Amino acid sequence: MATHDRLPPGTANPGLSVLRSERPSHWIDRWLGTPARPERLLDFACGSGRHARLAARRGFRVLAVDRDPACAGTFADCKDIEFRAEDLESGRWSFTAERFAVIVVTHYLFRPRLDLLPGLLLPGGKLLYETFAVGQAAYGKPANPDYLLRPGELLSLAARAGLAVVACEDGVQPAGPTAGAPGWRRLQRIVAMRPPFDRESVPLIGAAPTSRTDLRLG
Repeated sequence: MATHDRLPPGTANPGLSVLRSERPSHWIDRWLGTPARPERLLDFACGSGRHARLAARRGFRVLAVDRDPACAGTFADCKDIEFRAEDLESGRWSFTAERFAVIVVTHYLFRPRLDLLPGLLLPGGKLLYETFAVGQAAYGKPANPDYLLRPGELLSLAARAGLAVVACEDGVQPAGPTAGAPGWRRLQRIVAMRPPFDRESVPLIGAAPTSRTDLRLG
């Protein structure tokens, strides 16, 4: 049976009682890529660190950030992951001088600082974002609209930041046996890149392998 951990309070949205699987999101897995040389990746609100570990295995140098200092222990055996405990929703924004080739955000939304994230991308850098969207309340938690993306919200974020949208999905998918609960999830997710970059070098990703859950758009 897969191991699950609860999202730390205040880290991936207060009151969110869904469980995060140790298995990486197939959206992140599909679009993460493998760097030709070690590049920096930010796993923002990393929680259990499932995507930080995936990125390290792919060859990234990872900065994993979370409010819960206990998350540091999950990375003790990985030299390519630096962990930083930080309150992501108040106090000083400590990332101003840092830039990343990839930023990964899943199951997290804090609108007052949402627009700061694209500014941390290098030219050609990639934002991979996936979290719950309006309509999730019909399937379970979270139901608080503060933690649910509005229709087109990630597209609007990319437009404000001048990012080029490579892929975007907005719909429902089965939660699956590793999601901690049966039923469906209402998700919104995006892949967006900071120009300039060679568009010919960005292959579109087709359908996920048949062994994984397909997304049913709605």
